[in-house]
Amino acid sequence: MKKDRIVSVDIFRGATILLMVLVNTPGTWSNVYGPFLHADWHGYTPTDLVFPFFLFIVGTSIAFSYKNRIVDAKAYKKIAIRALKLIALGLFLGAFLIHNPFFKKFSDIRFPGVLQRIGVVFFLTAILFINLSWKKLIWVTAVLLIGYWLLMTFVPVEGVASTLERAPNNLANWIDVKVFGTHNYKADYDPEGLLSTVPAIASSLLGVFTGLILTAKQEKKATILMGIGGSFLIIGHMWDLVFPINKALWTSSFVLVTAGWANLILALIYYLTDVKKIEFGSIFRYAGANAIVIYFLSSFISKVMGQIQVGDTSLHGWLFQKVYVHDFLALETSSLLYGLSVVLFYSLLGYILYQKKIFIKV
Repeated sequence: MKKDRIVSVDIFRGATILLMVLVNTPGTWSNVYGPFLHADWHGYTPTDLVFPFFLFIVGTSIAFSYKNRIVDAKAYKKIAIRALKLIALGLFLGAFLIHNPFFKKFSDIRFPGVLQRIGVVFFLTAILFINLSWKKLIWVTAVLLIGYWLLMTFVPVEGVASTLERAPNNLANWIDVKVFGTHNYKADYDPEGLLSTVPAIASSLLGVFTGLILTAKQEKKATILMGIGGSFLIIGHMWDLVFPINKALWTSSFVLVTAGWANLILALIYYLTDVKKIEFGSIFRYAGANAIVIYFLSSFISKVMGQIQVGDTSLHGWLFQKVYVHDFLALETSSLLYGLSVVLFYSLLGYILYQKKIFIKV
């Protein structure tokens, strides 16, 4: 490991990706403990923090990678290729089948998605970072968040006042239906939709600022991050009064609250590992070294297991029923144990890849 490597960032990235695996692969969606589900609409649960945490740490990594790098055509090409790879992988996950014709009908393919959003956000954040000073980036972030709030709140939809509820006159939902048609997650909206990607860029830019703080030559970085995190939480919850915290819409209040928690948690890990030199969380660091690969494989294998038929259920359902369901366990506990087993598997995979020095860059 490099001497100047900031261990806390690696731990945070790995913990986030393993949490993404956990919340995406319960034994059964019919029985899941509340904290491992997304909020129905407004509000947030611990699960709602996971994806914005990853976009946040993408921004932090951009600050590390491009802060002192020469910006030329090669750099732009590398950024574009990586973004396109992420988008392509996301489209593949949403389209493939294990049986002939091996891909869904075009009308059934979902265009937006988690990896697609990561790709778009990475591309735009990286381009902004290498072209603008940190002061200008603050202005860009403010414009994105305030502009999105004004659009969502005051722009009418086909002559009808806009709403922040899940309805046809919700501007973000309306745009998704108009642009993507049948290619959304749901018939009426997509949580990784087009307009809501705008504030998602701000989530990553806030991670950029944290990365700049961590790489700066200054003292008490953990204290600074704590202060920033606390401030974001306060402002975000105040904004919630007029622009509700909502993951599906990726509201500006949601951006600030999730970035607030990200800064607080990262500050604590930074203080323990990089300041006090307490060694812990290596299993997360191993997973973080191949984060995208682990996420892709977990999603791919989960989809494959869901499509393989075993009797009147899927391989996933059969395995869950045979191994994890018992009379002495609540179904929610069985479902959680299944998810934890999946996390253990990918933690082990991350460890093996790390020990063999296999780092697959996507």
